[in-house]
Amino acid sequence: MNIIFKSAMILAVVAGTSLINKEVKTVNTETSTAIWTGKKFGGSHNGTIDLKSGQLEFNNNQLTGGEFIINMSSLEVTDLSGDNKAKLEGHLKSDDFFSTATHDTATLKITKVDNTSSPYKVSADLTVKGITNSITFDLTTAEDTATAQIIIDRSKYNVKYGSRSFFSGLGDNFIYDDFEVDVTLKF
Repeated sequence: MNIIFKSAMILAVVAGTSLINKEVKTVNTETSTAIWTGKKFGGSHNGTIDLKSGQLEFNNNQLTGGEFIINMSSLEVTDLSGDNKAKLEGHLKSDDFFSTATHDTATLKITKVDNTSSPYKVSADLTVKGITNSITFDLTTAEDTATAQIIIDRSKYNVKYGSRSFFSGLGDNFIYDDFEVDVTLKF
């Protein structure tokens, strides 16, 4: 009787385990893209930033989590060239903006996924310049690709330059606090 009971328990565990299909998908940092857009009064700039590493977690083909490390030193401006490009890239990497010499990476860790709708409603902790805040965004997955547009309020990460959240009297010389990052992840 004891052998039959043990055999039944083993079969139940094996059968139950096969119903759960957990999978971690590593993001291909070479083919994935992150395109940022920052806006100022009367204009905008855009560029790219690279992922250092990333992964998405799925359970029964439903997104459940993920973690990413962003290479802040890779920040590049794509709408300018020559000296103007170099000057803006240097300024964005300086202490006025993202302080990449002391904060060369940022991280994003998914903390909650509402997978009852499409696209997924994602909550995550974003850490920039050592400061962590919760953000939310929609994420769509299809086969080997995930896409999202993430809106980030730079003032929450002590990025003050040209911000009306920190300075008054800027007139038309301000930069909007929110910037967009359009992400396409390949895995």
